[in-house]
Amino acid sequence: MAEELRRAGGHQLGLCLLCGLPAAGKTTAAQALSRVLRERKGWRCVPLAYDDLIPPEAFDQSKESSGQREQQPLMSHWRLYRHELLLYLEHFLQNFIKGCHYSPPPNRTETTWKRFACYLKEQELIYPRTGTEDSASCQYLIDFIPLRPIYFILDDNFYYRSMRYEVYQLARQYTLGFCQLFLDCQADVCLERNSRRKQPLPEETIHAMVQKMEVPNPEKYAWEQNSFILKTTECSVEDNLQVLDLLSTALENPVKPLEENTEVKERDRAICAASVLHQADQAVRRAVSQTMKTAKVMT
Repeated sequence: MAEELRRAGGHQLGLCLLCGLPAAGKTTAAQALSRVLRERKGWRCVPLAYDDLIPPEAFDQSKESSGQREQQPLMSHWRLYRHELLLYLEHFLQNFIKGCHYSPPPNRTETTWKRFACYLKEQELIYPRTGTEDSASCQYLIDFIPLRPIYFILDDNFYYRSMRYEVYQLARQYTLGFCQLFLDCQADVCLERNSRRKQPLPEETIHAMVQKMEVPNPEKYAWEQNSFILKTTECSVEDNLQVLDLLSTALENPVKPLEENTEVKERDRAICAASVLHQADQAVRRAVSQTMKTAKVMT
């Protein structure tokens, strides 16, 4: 079953996280990585840039409530949209693995869902089957050909380890390859790049993220073993063979689903059964002893 999930329809599937500060060069790295993997290995790469897929309202730090303006932390608001996007990716993977038609998920935000569906169409992963593209009942056919490895490259900050662990759990559930590429870039460089953007983030947001950033730590967290820290000022993604080796290793060694330890369970059952028998034996001995005492008193 695990092999069927990993090689759905003959495909090997992998998830690669590109994480780091805003303006660290993640989107550029994702594009370069996609090109290199396609040209050198013949893999199919699907970069998922969260900045492009999450709607502009995610950047709105305030909301209307009871006629008053209430401030919401930008990063908390963003995190809700990130979780929603991950659910859409899981929904696609479920249908891809099962070989089913791809229908809109039942619980969705139309704006975010349409962006995600349009992107999958642009990547030629799906195409409409029935209905109009604006119809909630529109079904899509999934392109299963050609049979070659597919890597989904998730491009976001992922500054908390818990954010990355959610993706790891997804890989474990469906037996996918999983790896992390952390782009190590100085904060002042990121701030300078951010200032040149058409819609720059507030500087305080980047400063806050510097304090919150949890760099991958394979020595402490076993699930982060397939991680690599790339100093963006020293080497590009396409020139680093370690990065390509990382993705290859992760793809060939997918995360295994959690399995019940049957040996331990059987041992626990034996101990439990022995304990029950022991208790029953003690109860019988006490009953016999009490009966003998009663008989002596009566005689």
